[in-house]
Amino acid sequence: MINIAVPARICFYGDHQDYLGLPVIAGAIDRYINISAVPDNSNRLEIRLKDIGEHRTIDLNDSLENVEQGDYFLSAIAVLKKYGLHLNQGYTIEIHGNIPVNAGLSSSSALTVAWIRFLLASQEFQKEWSNKQVGHWAYEAEVLYFNQPGGLMDQYTIAQGGLIFIDTEKGESTKLNSNLGTLVVAESGLSKKTLTVLKNGRIYAQNAIKAVKTQYPNFNIKDAEEKDYEKYKYCVPKEYLAHWYAAIHNYQITKDAKKELLKENPNPILLGELMNEHQMILQNQIQNTPEPMMGMMDAARKAGALGTKIIGSGGGGCMVALATEETKKDVIEAFLSQGAKDAYEVNLTQV
Repeated sequence: MINIAVPARICFYGDHQDYLGLPVIAGAIDRYINISAVPDNSNRLEIRLKDIGEHRTIDLNDSLENVEQGDYFLSAIAVLKKYGLHLNQGYTIEIHGNIPVNAGLSSSSALTVAWIRFLLASQEFQKEWSNKQVGHWAYEAEVLYFNQPGGLMDQYTIAQGGLIFIDTEKGESTKLNSNLGTLVVAESGLSKKTLTVLKNGRIYAQNAIKAVKTQYPNFNIKDAEEKDYEKYKYCVPKEYLAHWYAAIHNYQITKDAKKELLKENPNPILLGELMNEHQMILQNQIQNTPEPMMGMMDAARKAGALGTKIIGSGGGGCMVALATEETKKDVIEAFLSQGAKDAYEVNLTQV
């Protein structure tokens, strides 16, 4: 029997940056997708999705010629087959978890990573692999295979665990101090709008950078400093100015947070301030935060949260608050009093 548990993830700093090749800081938390699998004598993978009451059958001899958009079960098999996976053992599989769906905690990517770990454990695959490699295969299966607008943050974070700084251009990760403080997640009850928000954010930001590079070919966003917003903004068409601001300033926030989280004793007050700065850009420039969620986060800060932000692409979903042991109950109650569907403490976790 095979048992696999794969965590959810939170992006703390750098939302809407990875598709620009800029870094992010994200961590794996103790909410999980679980796979339990028992081998059988069939030539099929019989999958029971317990939480949604659905059943799926995958023939081990499927040609994979007509993989539907978003079918990560089959795209993951297709990706791994390129690297030497051979399907030769049937299984009866049960999948369940406690990660809220379509809420910004990357339940989809957690499922893809869990599925890849199951395939590697259950089928014939002769190569060695690292957690980082698992993350990259999941990124291939979810984003590259379907030419989606997302980045690699979700898959890399979930596969590697802990709190990490990811250079999304090079795919390199740096472990950070996981002592962020007490973390509270709140579920807004509003469904997020992943593809719409990501597509607009990506296109607008890329067009802003392209406008600058048209006049300054040597400009590199990775070398940008805060002063470059004013220096180059005259190059940027008005409709892209907000995303130009977001690209420059969110990058500086992420670098400042990394510097603090490399210390032995990070300052939670500073980290909370940086989180709040990041959220203000997400809601004012990228405009990914619905008003009800703004009210929930405002209430949480008034209740003692050091910092709050929306999680994921936005348009709905979950929020995270950086609290303290003394204020966490008040923060949870504040979220709930403003209409949050649920709120609870979470912890960073290693894979």
